[in-house]
Amino acid sequence: MTSIKNNDLLLQNIDPDETFPTSYQELEAVAKEKMSTGAFGYVQSGAGGEETLVKNESSFSKYAIVPRFLNDVSALDTSIRLFGRTYKTPLMIAPVGMQKIAHEDGDIATAKAAAKFGMPFIQSTVSSYSIEEIAEATGDSPKWFQVYWTSQNDEISFSMVKRAEDAGYEAIVLTVDTVMLGWREEDVRNQYSPLMQGFGKANYETDPVFQSTLPANDFDSVIQAIVDNVYHPQLDWAKVAELKKRTSLPVLLKGILHPEDAKLAVANGIDGIIVSNHGGRQLDGVISSIDALPVIAEAVDGAIPILFDSGIRRGSDIVKAIALGADAVCIGRPFVYGLAAGGQKGVEQVLENLYQEMSVTLSLSGVTNLKDIRELVILD
Repeated sequence: MTSIKNNDLLLQNIDPDETFPTSYQELEAVAKEKMSTGAFGYVQSGAGGEETLVKNESSFSKYAIVPRFLNDVSALDTSIRLFGRTYKTPLMIAPVGMQKIAHEDGDIATAKAAAKFGMPFIQSTVSSYSIEEIAEATGDSPKWFQVYWTSQNDEISFSMVKRAEDAGYEAIVLTVDTVMLGWREEDVRNQYSPLMQGFGKANYETDPVFQSTLPANDFDSVIQAIVDNVYHPQLDWAKVAELKKRTSLPVLLKGILHPEDAKLAVANGIDGIIVSNHGGRQLDGVISSIDALPVIAEAVDGAIPILFDSGIRRGSDIVKAIALGADAVCIGRPFVYGLAAGGQKGVEQVLENLYQEMSVTLSLSGVTNLKDIRELVILD
């Protein structure tokens, strides 16, 4: 059976020798077996009563694709162009911190998997490996850097941004929805904080400006200083403007859910936005990201790129998000579970499955390229 050759994406994936989990639910179950109780709970859970976490997934089912047939879909083009660079797919790796809790190779394994597909890897400020370590491991593959503003000393943020620019990173993503941690009952229940355990210290302990502020260079001093700095209730448009002055890279704001904030981003010269509710991990009871997307897309009206984050579980979700206004989508929990299940190869398999399901969905919808996807009818 396995010697039979064909061009159908589904049949290409039917192999009795393959045992990697296929669906998101199966993948989550395998990750739960592989990870510690605290680590799995940290990744899987959401804030409060998890209303937003559930809505991020369930809201996709409200939107229905109306396919067109008798179009020649033999040649599918899934490429996109962002900030002067063409990517083969509209998929990106969302900034997820402290990936060593899922697998020892952590962010390096994920970055290598993204590099294989030419997908941008967005590195978290609180990653388990430093900017320079990931750059060395992945060469000139596309990488962006996500910033958690440092509340005690703005120069720490500017230092990390400069390090990323010097290392060849191509964009800066400033997260705006983490003025403080969301109320996460699972972490309280498990008495678990990977930040307090040092899983997210790599970029801090290698930063000269951060190091210069420490009273002592021991573990407790480093972690205390990170905790003091990583959340930023003072972040405002003035600080965003200063960030724009300090880098030549495109600056995107992650966490936009209100159309007026999207308009302000355009008015303030921001280069792009990421529609996101932090995967339901920050403010519970908030609008799902997919429900926020169409109104924001209308408000922005093509002035700047719109990326989408929170709730992507299937290839059809990717198609719906792009049809509703996103230029690209960020993958979060699915790749973390793939990392837990099989390291770099696990992440690669998750990305491959999502890409292939997206491609099948596009072709069966009668779409041949992402430029035409906005003409696809989506009913709600």
